[in-house]
Amino acid sequence: MPNARAAELLARVLGPWVREVDRTTWRADLLAGLLGAVLVLPQAIAFAALVGVPPAMGLATAVLPCLVAALAGSSRQVLSGPTNATSLALGAMLLPLAGGDPARTVALALMLTLLVGLMQLLLALTRLGAIANFISPSVMLGFTGGAALLIAWTALGQVLGASGRASPIDALRAGVVPAALAIGGVTLALALLLRRLWPRGPTVLLALLGSIALTALIEQRGGLLGSHAARLGEPPIAWLGLHWPPLDVALLPQLLPMALALTIIALGQSISIAKVLAARSGQALDANRECFGQGLANSVGAFAGCFVACGSLNRSLPNLEAGARTPLAGASAALWLLALVALAGPLLAWVPLAGVGALLLVVAFGLVDRAGWRRLWRLDRPEFGIAAATLLATLTLRLEIAILAGVMLSLVAYLYRSARPALRTMGFDRQGHGRPFVVIDHDPPDALPECPQLKLLRMEGSVWFGAVPHVAEHLRGLREGRPEQRHLLVMAKSMNSIDLAAADLWDDERIRRREAHGDLYFHRPRPQVIAMWQHTGFTGRLGAHNVFADKHSALAHIVLHRLDDAVCAQCSVRLFDECSQRPGAPLAPTI
Repeated sequence: MPNARAAELLARVLGPWVREVDRTTWRADLLAGLLGAVLVLPQAIAFAALVGVPPAMGLATAVLPCLVAALAGSSRQVLSGPTNATSLALGAMLLPLAGGDPARTVALALMLTLLVGLMQLLLALTRLGAIANFISPSVMLGFTGGAALLIAWTALGQVLGASGRASPIDALRAGVVPAALAIGGVTLALALLLRRLWPRGPTVLLALLGSIALTALIEQRGGLLGSHAARLGEPPIAWLGLHWPPLDVALLPQLLPMALALTIIALGQSISIAKVLAARSGQALDANRECFGQGLANSVGAFAGCFVACGSLNRSLPNLEAGARTPLAGASAALWLLALVALAGPLLAWVPLAGVGALLLVVAFGLVDRAGWRRLWRLDRPEFGIAAATLLATLTLRLEIAILAGVMLSLVAYLYRSARPALRTMGFDRQGHGRPFVVIDHDPPDALPECPQLKLLRMEGSVWFGAVPHVAEHLRGLREGRPEQRHLLVMAKSMNSIDLAAADLWDDERIRRREAHGDLYFHRPRPQVIAMWQHTGFTGRLGAHNVFADKHSALAHIVLHRLDDAVCAQCSVRLFDECSQRPGAPLAPTI
């Protein structure tokens, strides 16, 4: 009984997955966790180099944040830790602030990580975790493409033997290190060959082991290439211990925009990955809880020597495919990594920087989504422009500004599209009873006849204050282009919502139509639209008899009771069935 109560308490705290844990899930999660640890081990070292911090910080980031995010988040299969996007962004932000000082780089990385964690927690506690959905796929595509180029540029310098994070140009000026070039070239070739021969295998780990073996061979035969390639040095550890991250209040004005940009990247990536996995596994996802788990992981990680962590796609998908059933797979991945580092620490100290650079070149190559770029170019040129602008900003601006600029550009494009709802002229393309309404805007003028007195207009999309000028201009064009069409029937079932400015717009159109001795009518407006009209009093001014539930009753009322008899008597169009009952109609109906 006490065990049952404890399990129920854990289920309330951690999630309903606790009730599903049994011997089968334990075995599946332990095996999946081993794969996750093997995958993250070389990546953690490479991403730490990308940030400009010691490799131990990369390994620490792969342990504690992975454990915390798995147990505190919502997704069952997302594995958190260092990733290429966050590492690149963090490193690019730290470089001008740290001025090449390794100790200052570490201190600033911890401060930024703490700020990111607190921002994510704040978003989760205020139920705003879903704000990450505002990062459009186009922005992420552009940022990722720019990140790939920046990663490749930095990695190429390492392959040429540049010290620290110097560029390839600096490496060429200082002189290429033959040993570094040989190790980098062999590691790159080995990684690409293994990826081709064994796509699902641990190709990065095997290539890293190959680079270690080649480094040992070169150092054993010192005169082989005339120089030695730089190595990582002392064996790193994956647990740095708990300590208070340094805080410099004077730097907050500079760090807060960076933290916001990193929060957007990390949260957008984590929730996007969680959504992908949830769709594949059928799991229900709580975006706010996932945001809370990521925020708690970064907040705690800042006290344990970690830099910014988030969900990793190239570890989470293999985790799902390896059979992970519960978040315990993430917890076991963290524990497996501790064991691997403890056993293989001396070996990891031989990892050459040129080999890490070669692996980063492979990472950069994999980041370029060529199919995504081609698809955008073929299907959505405006979104392609947003992606290209984000990529250019990533290469030329500070990373946090580039990311925020991409998000703002995407939002502006969305607002522009939503501010131009479609207004389509409706009519018939053939004679006969029961024919459907069709859009006739695309046809040449006068190709399909319209009623001389009644305009049929289909409204598609929400009408809000930003869309009012576009809709008002279109309505004005209808009045001025065909002044004899004094009556307007708006098919409003696709007008999803309106605001106060839109209610005033329709009231103005009602006044102008009636001043011209016509009227305004609506077919099937949505309940939320009617509610706004009633709240503003528009329904009373329009008249309930001008709102219709179906097209047949609308046309029957308007054509038979509201149109001018004199105009009907001279009309030869006779567009509607009801026209057979109007003055001037032939004895036999034409429709």
